[in-house]
Amino acid sequence: MALSTVLFSLMEIALKVAGNQFNPIQLNLIRFALGGLVILPFAIMRLRQQHHRLHLADWKIFSLTGFLCVVISMTLYQLAIVYGEPAIVAVLFSCNPVFALIFAYLILHEAVSRTDIISLVLSVVGLLVIIDPFKLTDPIGISLAILAAATFGFYSIMSQASSLKVHLDGVVMTSFTFIAGALELLVLILITKLAPVAQVLRSVSWLRMFADIPIMTNVNLANLPILLFVGVAVTGGGFAFYFLALQQSGVSIASLVFFFKPVLSPICAFFLIGEAINLPTMIGIAIIIVGSIVTLYGYHVQNRDEDELLEK
Repeated sequence: MALSTVLFSLMEIALKVAGNQFNPIQLNLIRFALGGLVILPFAIMRLRQQHHRLHLADWKIFSLTGFLCVVISMTLYQLAIVYGEPAIVAVLFSCNPVFALIFAYLILHEAVSRTDIISLVLSVVGLLVIIDPFKLTDPIGISLAILAAATFGFYSIMSQASSLKVHLDGVVMTSFTFIAGALELLVLILITKLAPVAQVLRSVSWLRMFADIPIMTNVNLANLPILLFVGVAVTGGGFAFYFLALQQSGVSIASLVFFFKPVLSPICAFFLIGEAINLPTMIGIAIIIVGSIVTLYGYHVQNRDEDELLEK
């Protein structure tokens, strides 16, 4: 859990630094291709333990979750880092469990507890304090970050529902989701290289970065360290350690990642890239942390009640 927290907290900073060398969509492709391959050995091991062979139905699900996660959510996330401040993006994206809670209620019809509602309200208040709608100076970056968090929450619920349907655990789902999503993103990138498509994209100012997206440009020895860190360590290692923590210690411990990340990310951004932390941001972070504590308390009470029922 500690390793996953540190890596996830460095994610936005590493992507911001790497983004200066690469097209944001290109970087998204590289990091999820590498990340999926890093988690793949764990996924294969789990498949062998379960005596499960992947079928066409499984790949259909991976295609859906890969599109939601890599193509939509993580593209929005990468663009948010390009247009916004890494520390703010980190805090806003850490609220994705709030959106997951909403989608779990709407799609899976899961019960919402009192602590869930309190956590939801506190997180929304924290978001509003950070965004400060009356003094909004970075609407694009903040909007993209919120959309990324919302779509990632939707992906999480769809992934959970799909994994229950095909009886695959989180490690397997994540690895093949990343690989399928990277392949889908590669197809879209190749489409942007078609002359008619590239011409149309170049004719619109805010779509120019999507025209003729590079694949291997600037992939060289000089940039290899940052690519390996972003793809192998942050994306692959971060998610691998997260799911290992989830398997070993359960949801209550693994969810501490999103408890510490809003605190650690701004601190890392301050010391590593000199990004200032203003008072509203600190207040908003504090409110979101209180919401996280309420969520953890809810998990604790739920687990305690379940243990008492089992004992009876």
